[in-house]
Amino acid sequence: MSYTLQDVDTVTIQVLVDNELDPISKSQNPAVVDATAFRLRELPAGERGPAAMEMRMEDICCGAHGLSLLITATAGSTSHTLLFDAGPEEDVFEKNVTRSRADLSAVEHVHLSHWHRDHSGGLPRAIRMINAARTADGGLDKPTADVHPDRPIYRGFNAGPFIASLEADPTFEELEEAGAQVARRDDTHAVLEDMFLVSGEVPRKTAYEVGFPRGMRFTGEGKWVPDELIRDERFVVCKLKRKGLVVFAGCSHPGIVNICTHALAIGGGAPLYAVIGGFHLADGDAAKLEASIQGLQDLKPQILMPGHCTGWRFKFKIEQEIPGALVPCFSGTKYTLAGEGVGEAPA
Repeated sequence: MSYTLQDVDTVTIQVLVDNELDPISKSQNPAVVDATAFRLRELPAGERGPAAMEMRMEDICCGAHGLSLLITATAGSTSHTLLFDAGPEEDVFEKNVTRSRADLSAVEHVHLSHWHRDHSGGLPRAIRMINAARTADGGLDKPTADVHPDRPIYRGFNAGPFIASLEADPTFEELEEAGAQVARRDDTHAVLEDMFLVSGEVPRKTAYEVGFPRGMRFTGEGKWVPDELIRDERFVVCKLKRKGLVVFAGCSHPGIVNICTHALAIGGGAPLYAVIGGFHLADGDAAKLEASIQGLQDLKPQILMPGHCTGWRFKFKIEQEIPGALVPCFSGTKYTLAGEGVGEAPA
């Protein structure tokens, strides 16, 4: 089943948390993707001769193993903002929001891609900060926290001689106590006036995308059982005016090619334009990397913004085999995608 998404004029992605940061490198194609990282402070006139601005180290965001994206879509005079994941730790989330001067007052919807601590750990404080910003902005409604209903007690992985457990994800009750309206959903559904589409479970079609190898889950009976498919992972998609679908993936445990293929199936017939987030290929072998790059090439995205768990080898492969498509996803950087004709002077 496909869904009708509202065309949006622009999509702005402010990377609040990612594994990497690079405030120096510029966008390879600023006409397609505008990227801003430096934040400067004004100096008192004449204090340092002709110098007018100062760059302070305390204004540069930190890298952390996780992902958090502040996404704003605009259509005409209407805009909606969604927080996609909240990184691994509350302190990191707060620090980077402060350093990047991110405006959380516009956040109406908080999406958790899947139950893994590197995506969920910052949620309680993120929700509290969003509520505080919205209250200061006039007592706006509490944000919705859109989470999958199947929350594991613990997740981990089989490390061979032992099982390594991850920290527990925040509970539904903790999210409610933080001030969220918790929506436990596993179906495909549109949000924020049909500007965004949240997927349900991603169908597994490729032979080489097999989930999270050695993934485990702790049961209520005190046992660890295999949990490699990570069935709760859900992506978000929006449609950029006359360009196509913009897909946001958390970790791509179902496979980045499977995710993009499913986005095309539910996205109302629009082509694939951009893919942003974690591709989870850092631990992939050479055969999987080759199959993944071929699968993406077949889907013809114009922009690939890999971050978090993608790994440097696959980023290098994108740069070599899909020239001009790579835009690395760096902590503290803001990226803007514009629809066709948006911001251009009339002919």
